[in-house]
Amino acid sequence: MKKEIIKTRDGSNTLFVPEFDETYHSSHGAIQESLHVFIRNGLKFKSELNDLSLLEVGFGTGLNALLSFIDSEETIRKIRYTSLEAYPLKWDLVSKLNYIDLISFGKYSETYKKMHTCDWESFTTLSPYFTLKKQNIKLQDVLFDNEFDVIYFDAFAPRVQPDLWTEQIFASMYKALKPEGVLVTYCAKGSVKRDLKYVGFELQSIPGPPGKREMSRAIKPRS
Repeated sequence: MKKEIIKTRDGSNTLFVPEFDETYHSSHGAIQESLHVFIRNGLKFKSELNDLSLLEVGFGTGLNALLSFIDSEETIRKIRYTSLEAYPLKWDLVSKLNYIDLISFGKYSETYKKMHTCDWESFTTLSPYFTLKKQNIKLQDVLFDNEFDVIYFDAFAPRVQPDLWTEQIFASMYKALKPEGVLVTYCAKGSVKRDLKYVGFELQSIPGPPGKREMSRAIKPRS
């Protein structure tokens, strides 16, 4: 499947898939979208935890993982990061993206490369605070139970991958979370919010990143 590197409005790159007419990140700003949706409103929402387990749906370019790694370094808290990706990108392509230069002036270039080139299906230690496990698996095939504090739900939009935005998928995500765990996604589509509520989540509609009025944060109740 053909992929093109394009520049978003905050100067950071993303990948464009002509076949889907879809980008991997917001065209309004790849870095600022990831920071707003997943780091500030997901990871930092659980700032009371000094040791947390995180599940990402859609490893993609590894931008969310990189930003989470940097946050773990800055806050000195441990993150066990599991990321699902059915169709991994090649490092030859990802290495041409400009995230490292924009975020850290090259400081984490080796870490970012290792994220993409390390083995799949087992945890890799990237620092004393951060371990990464990538799983080459479809979301429909995962079976988790009460394992995660945070879920980054970063699949392609419902228009492109409707089978990943269903009641059944969200029931699986609900089961994967610990009580009081949180799922965050850039999507605020009405049908998505209804399905999240139906499976038991307490839903919060909060301001979205530039270019989006809203995003969704779903919390699994304590009981």
